[in-house]
Amino acid sequence: MHDVLIAGGGPVGLFLAGELALSGCSVMVLERDQEPGSPLTALPLGLRGLTAGSAEAFYRRGLLEAVVRASRADEKQVGADPDAVDAPAPRGVSHFAGMGLDAADIDTSALPFRLPGPAMEGFMTSLDAVSAVLSRWVAGLGVEIVRGAPVTAVTQDEGVVVAAAGGQEYRGRWLVGCDGGRSVVRELAGFDFVGTEPLFTGYVARVSFADPQQLRLGFTLTPNGMYLRTPFDGHVGMMDFDGGAFDRSTPLTREHLQAVLRRISGTDVELTDVHLATSFTDRAMQASTYRNGRVLLAGDAAHIHSPLGGQGLNLGIGDAVNLGWKLAATVHGHAPVGLLDTYTGERHPVGASVLDWSRAQVATMQPGPNAPALQRLIHDLMRTSDGTTHVYRQTSGLFHRYDLGSEHPLVGRTVPDFRFDDGTRLGDLMRQGHGVALDFSTDTALQVTAKGWEGRIRYAGGRVRKDLGFRALLVRPDGVVAWADEDAPDRDAFAQAVTRWFGHPESASA
Repeated sequence: MHDVLIAGGGPVGLFLAGELALSGCSVMVLERDQEPGSPLTALPLGLRGLTAGSAEAFYRRGLLEAVVRASRADEKQVGADPDAVDAPAPRGVSHFAGMGLDAADIDTSALPFRLPGPAMEGFMTSLDAVSAVLSRWVAGLGVEIVRGAPVTAVTQDEGVVVAAAGGQEYRGRWLVGCDGGRSVVRELAGFDFVGTEPLFTGYVARVSFADPQQLRLGFTLTPNGMYLRTPFDGHVGMMDFDGGAFDRSTPLTREHLQAVLRRISGTDVELTDVHLATSFTDRAMQASTYRNGRVLLAGDAAHIHSPLGGQGLNLGIGDAVNLGWKLAATVHGHAPVGLLDTYTGERHPVGASVLDWSRAQVATMQPGPNAPALQRLIHDLMRTSDGTTHVYRQTSGLFHRYDLGSEHPLVGRTVPDFRFDDGTRLGDLMRQGHGVALDFSTDTALQVTAKGWEGRIRYAGGRVRKDLGFRALLVRPDGVVAWADEDAPDRDAFAQAVTRWFGHPESASA
């Protein structure tokens, strides 16, 4: 029997498997597909954007450089001036409803607690590239992956979950469904899945054009919908506001795709061939809770929405990073009471916010007699400094704040990448998935206290190049600040914060 079974071997399931294995859990991944990769996950249809927040998650596990290489991304995008003390201005910002934004309009004074580091920017990648890096990582950690094993039944009692998959039964203490938007685990385990029905059918295809010059590059909003043409040869996307009426079981023919593209673009563009195509909708649904007994959900199994803004993969990676250390602590028996329930408590509001962000973009793009006026208004607002900064904060993955019950402005946020005078960065200290106690003072009280939690938190003391006015911080394994102090570190307050998030010290638990 394994500690954790994971249904789904995509990026979210693999990242979660790695987080759990880092913490000493035995993990088995049950993957539906017989072979890794597919034409839909390779470029260009598998094209995805990693936000700066997701890049930071990979960086903290020592995987960022490998993902950049696998993505053939510009390494300058994730580089950092080794002598820099202040964070550079962002170089890129996402779009809103297909409206491009200028990073020069971002108000950097409204972006607190930033320090330079390797993961300052997002970049483009593919599902194949991310999965390949994560597959190598988890293999090195001893994770078992069973392919050709779609889950077909789930039962659970107070101590065990049994998953039937590929004609076999697998037993685990916990099961996590990372099996996508049509999650079988979610259905079998009885999760409620609620939200809004679609307004459009979307298409992504790799085609051959007789006359590609008729279509502009980039996002183009028209009176009949939106189309996107990328620099990848023959790569095109479309949004057809048909109420999601297209039957996804119907073959995507050249004639159908051409008719939709002509109607949306207002051109007589000709498709000579369709090499690969798929469809989707903007159906926005979310599980009402991410845990039902010993079964949990992460990624698209927990929430689905339109791909506008490229938030889906990033939202799932955030789920995995948040859940992994909490589930591992529960498996090992030293989790404080209620720790696992904070997974839903923290991640459900983030998912709901992303769904609303997606809905707002769809509403802005929906054709109608009043649409041009609304789109001009939104366009003007988005091009202001406040508007651009708001979009960057919403989409970069760096500025979300969990409500951890503290009014301190840094608590609940992702920790800045502090750099010690010897060149060590905080990200270097987090590769094993431990929490970190940062002590910039000359007092050794926190170091003495932290020894009670060896193996769960790592103590790091000394001078840093820029301390942002702090003297001590407690950082969770997911990179979230759990406690901060600007004065001489309070040993009792520190111990209380560690106990709240990491349970009782070793001496007490023994």
